[in-house]
Amino acid sequence: MRVKICGVTQPQQAKAIASLGATAIGFICVPGSPRYVTASQIHAAVTELPDNIDKIGVFANAPIEQISQVVHDSGLTGVQLHGDESTDFCHQLRQQIPHVEILKALRIRNIEHLTQASTYSQHVDTLLLDAYHPQQLGGTGQTLDWKMLEQFHPSRPWFLAGGLTPDNILQALSQVNPGGIDLSSGVEIKPGDKDLNKVALLFDRLKA
Repeated sequence: MRVKICGVTQPQQAKAIASLGATAIGFICVPGSPRYVTASQIHAAVTELPDNIDKIGVFANAPIEQISQVVHDSGLTGVQLHGDESTDFCHQLRQQIPHVEILKALRIRNIEHLTQASTYSQHVDTLLLDAYHPQQLGGTGQTLDWKMLEQFHPSRPWFLAGGLTPDNILQALSQVNPGGIDLSSGVEIKPGDKDLNKVALLFDRLKA
């Protein structure tokens, strides 16, 4: 199972999190976010990471040219679209960055939102289901209705996100079967500053 720790801002924390067992590190490329990092900051972290770790930049309603430039400048291996990007936008982005993983994040409030998720499957590599919040795009600490996801079997691999912590991760995985999990606020001291003890506890729980 893939494990992505998102909203990392410090190169030394990125390296430590990878050594603890994460398979992917997420960097927030949304300027209004408290976890925002620039392309040069991402590059500084990426150079510290092993080749087998996925480096994923999170964007929200950014122009294709901007996303492509950040990927080029930073060394990202994946792009997560966390805004209102259409399937057509995903298709166009694929033409621009053909060798980069494209993930589409969807904020799920009800069954209709789950139905919408399947429409993206043919245009992206990976889906990510996050909790819905009217003001915030992610990192809210709110959980999804896991029971609703029991029947979710898309044609693409998918990440479960939304309020996951070391304390609730096993309960979540007992109800749903994602290909990956994504944690941010659940392993933080404050936005952008990860709690390495909580990250270590997460992997202890997953191994158990």
